[in-house]
Amino acid sequence: MSAQAAAPAAPARSLWPFAALSAGYFAHIGFFNPYLPLWLQHLGYGLWAIGLLTALQSATRLFAPYLWGWLSDRSGDPVRWLRVCAGVALGVSLGLWWQPAPWWLPLVLLLLFTHTSAMMPLSETVLAHAMGAAGRFDAGRYGRVRLWGSLGFLLTVLAAGVWFERHGLGGFPLWANLTLVLVVAAVWAIPPWRQAPLAASAAPARVGPVLRQPAVAWFFVALFWHVLAHILVYIFFSLYLDRLGYGKGAIGALWATAVVVEVAWFFTQGRWLPRVALPQWLLLAAVLTAVRMAATAWGAAWWGVLALAQGLHAVTFAAHHTVCVALIHRHFPGRLRARGQALYALIGYGASGVVAGALGGWVSSRFGLAAVFVMGLLAAIAAAGAAAMVGRYDTAQSAHPADSSRGVR
Repeated sequence: MSAQAAAPAAPARSLWPFAALSAGYFAHIGFFNPYLPLWLQHLGYGLWAIGLLTALQSATRLFAPYLWGWLSDRSGDPVRWLRVCAGVALGVSLGLWWQPAPWWLPLVLLLLFTHTSAMMPLSETVLAHAMGAAGRFDAGRYGRVRLWGSLGFLLTVLAAGVWFERHGLGGFPLWANLTLVLVVAAVWAIPPWRQAPLAASAAPARVGPVLRQPAVAWFFVALFWHVLAHILVYIFFSLYLDRLGYGKGAIGALWATAVVVEVAWFFTQGRWLPRVALPQWLLLAAVLTAVRMAATAWGAAWWGVLALAQGLHAVTFAAHHTVCVALIHRHFPGRLRARGQALYALIGYGASGVVAGALGGWVSSRFGLAAVFVMGLLAAIAAAGAAAMVGRYDTAQSAHPADSSRGVR
C-alpha cells in the first residue's frame, strides 16, 4: 500500500492553510473578475476588446493548468509549484499600474492568468491528500474548506463595489496586489508534501484510457457547456447591469447574493448531496442554469428577479463544483489526480471561457448585452442534455451515491 493510500484523515485544524488559500484566492477573484470589465471600460476599451481581454483568463486555462499539473505529477511536489505560481503572479500584478504600450496590458494579463489559473487545481490535489482521501471524497469537510473561498469572494466583491463607487476604478491594480499578497502568505503556510516516488519500472499513469470512458467523456461535454453559461455571467453581468443603470453598490450586492447562498450550500452540502446521485445533480444544476439565464435576459428590469436568479447560484455553481470535484476524484486517482483537476480547469474554464469571451463579445456588440444571456440559456440546455448522458453511462454512481461525512466514492 502506498503512502498516499494509507494517509489517515487529518484533523480539521491542519486544513486551515487550505481554507486560508481558498479565502485569499477567491478574495482576489471576488474583486478581479466582476470589476475587470469595468476597469477596462474605464481605461477606454470597447465591448469587443473587453471580451477578448477577459477571455485571456480562459485562454491560459487551455494550457497552464495541465502544464502545472503535469509538472506536479511528474515531480510529485505540487506544493513547490503552487508557491512558484503564487510568487510570480504577485510580481506580475505590479505591471497593472502601467500601460506604456498597447501590447503591455494584454501581456501582463496573460502572464498573470497563466500562473493564477494553476492555483486551485494544484491546491485541490494537495487538499485531497491532507483530508486523507484514500479513494474517498469527503464532501462535508471539503465544503468547510471551500466556504472560506466564498467568504473571501463575498468580502471583496462588496468592499470593492463600495470603494470603486466612492473613489473610482483607478485603485484596481492596488486591490490586485494586496489580494495576491494574501495568496502568497497562504501557500507558504501549506506544509511541504511530496508524493511517494514511482518505482523505476512503473509505467507512467495515462489519462487517455480514462477519457475514453463514455461517462467521463460526457461529463466533460456537460462541464464545457455548463461553465460557458456561467462565464458569460462573469464577463458580462456587471457591464449589463451598468448599462441598465444599476450603481456599483447594487452590482456588488447582486454578486454578493450569489455568494451568500454559495456559502450556505458549502456549509450544509454534506446534508444534501447524499440525497441525489452525482449525475442527477449535474442535470439539476444545468436545468436551473437555464432558468437563471432566462431570468437574467428577460427580467433584469426588476431587481428582485435578478436577486432570485442569483440565488440559484447555490446549485448552478456551488453544488455543480462539488459534484465535479467528486467525479474527478473518482475517475482520476493517484498520479492522475493533478492532471484530472487540470482537465477540469482546461475544459471547464479554459475552452468554454475562450468561446464565451470571444463569442459573447461579438454577440453583445451586435445584438446587445441581453442577447449574451440568451446564448447562455442555449448553452445550459446543451449542458442538460450531456448531463443526462452522464447519468445513463455512470452506472458506478448509481451503485454508490454521494456520501457527505463518510465520503463520496
